[in-house]
Amino acid sequence: MSTFSTYLSKKDSAVYFSIGLLYLFHISAIIGSALGYTEWFVSKTAMNLSLMGLLLILIYPLTNLRALSLFLLFAAVGMSAEYLGANYGLFFGEYNYGENLGPKVGGVPWAIGLNWALLVMITAEISNFMKANRWIKAALGAGLMVFLDLFMEHSAPVFDFWEFSNGMAPLQNYIAWFIIAFLLQCIHQWSNLRGNRLFSLHCYLVQLIFFVYFYVS
Repeated sequence: MSTFSTYLSKKDSAVYFSIGLLYLFHISAIIGSALGYTEWFVSKTAMNLSLMGLLLILIYPLTNLRALSLFLLFAAVGMSAEYLGANYGLFFGEYNYGENLGPKVGGVPWAIGLNWALLVMITAEISNFMKANRWIKAALGAGLMVFLDLFMEHSAPVFDFWEFSNGMAPLQNYIAWFIIAFLLQCIHQWSNLRGNRLFSLHCYLVQLIFFVYFYVS
């Protein structure tokens, strides 16, 4: 029993340490930006997303073939949708990516695919707080993704992440986000994959706090 308790203790410590890292990186970026170093911190966005992806793999965790395959599927769908959007104006409207999200594939930063997969995974797990059927959980997960995107869109042009041709995201952007997210959420729900709920909740909250800060500041 003591060995099992030690294992649980180590596992919990890893979760709390990972959550602490998430807040450290995001709060540091907020403070640094307030002190006038916005560009330096924003240029590290791809690195920050990579860290979040690594923590997701280790803590969620994505250590079996089914979980890892779902993650890669979500990233591929996200990248494909963004490729069609950025290059052909499909789904989201007319927009182009800037330079602060790192290296691109076909005009789309690879970090965007990572972000899609990350958001699907954590919002799906957050939606599992609800005692509801899978359809409702999938809709909630998609809604959480769109809600975060509402605040992201405000800062995206300022941070040189992406920018729409008319200066603001059109309604179709949010509709497309919800539809694509809902389909991916359904896949996640019917896969019966379960992850670390505490990590997922804080991974979402820390991003929401970050973008809400820049939305209101």
